[in-house]
Amino acid sequence: EEIGGVRNWDYRFCWLRDATLTLGAMVSAGYLEEAAAWRDWLLRAVAGDPADLQIMYGLAGERRLPEMELPWLAGYENSRPVRTGNAAVRQRQLDVYGEVIDALRLARVAGLDDKPHAWNLQLSLLGFLESSWREPDEGLWEIRGARRHFVHSKVMAWVAADRAVRSLEENPELPGDADRWRAMRDAVHAEVCEKGYDPVRNTFTQSYGSRELDASTLLIVRTGFLPPDDPRVIGTVDADRDELGSDGLVRRYSTEGVSVDGLPGDEGAFLACSFWLVDALQRIGRPDEARELFEHLLELRSDVGLLAEEYDVAAGRQLGNFPQAFSHIGLVNSAVDLAGVDPAG
Repeated sequence: EEIGGVRNWDYRFCWLRDATLTLGAMVSAGYLEEAAAWRDWLLRAVAGDPADLQIMYGLAGERRLPEMELPWLAGYENSRPVRTGNAAVRQRQLDVYGEVIDALRLARVAGLDDKPHAWNLQLSLLGFLESSWREPDEGLWEIRGARRHFVHSKVMAWVAADRAVRSLEENPELPGDADRWRAMRDAVHAEVCEKGYDPVRNTFTQSYGSRELDASTLLIVRTGFLPPDDPRVIGTVDADRDELGSDGLVRRYSTEGVSVDGLPGDEGAFLACSFWLVDALQRIGRPDEARELFEHLLELRSDVGLLAEEYDVAAGRQLGNFPQAFSHIGLVNSAVDLAGVDPAG
């Protein structure tokens, strides 16, 4: 993530979050056969006790992915340490539960044949989240430090409850307690708006009580947590763009001073976050700005049309994992948004 720096990670694994977002992108793009196969893999991956759910697995389903440093290797352009395995496998990232429930509802709405056990699995995931959403976690950026109450994790807990309620409204034959989930949805919403929003700056923050900004708050409007014309949404989009932006692109969060992730050094603009900005601009009624940024992002692709995880604006080069599913998922979703298609109904 920085040439010659220490932000080097082993990405040879499958993250559940990325898997659910890939499923959603396939549905959005009309690749339903591929989406069905991906959905079936996802159901197998998350089966079992929700408390034992891992955020990532090995390519053959491995659960143990111990992280080690290999000091005898110089690393790419002297970027060290070189690591194998990934300690993030032990982290708690509560947003994943909401991502899974959202993706499975999207598959159902798109007309994919529902598996008999799929809804029971979602009930199990929601039951676990109902009792744990008030707890802190490491968040989607896999912060290596003390757990916090990340706004994005809470918003995705709201998504889990909201999609469960909507699933019951769309399919009355499904079992479930809609009133209880509405109560959970309302409780999460109220807490996030109270503790995760800075009224002085008119922006949602990275975590409760923090002044740090986080590009994941750009997803608030995409999830439906607040309507696109809400002043808090518009303020958040503008704040993220102003404070995290560089040449139109967006960083995940600031790495200046005392870094929020506990790591030294810098990193590039995160391409998925930059596509989230495209989506947010489109939804708050700035389509010209959204399309301009989208076209700029397309220009960053390699000669074979691929994107890495990040982009070094100063050096004009791609950084991080290559190719990166997260970035391409963002591209697909932004293209669908700009085309005016709503795959979720």
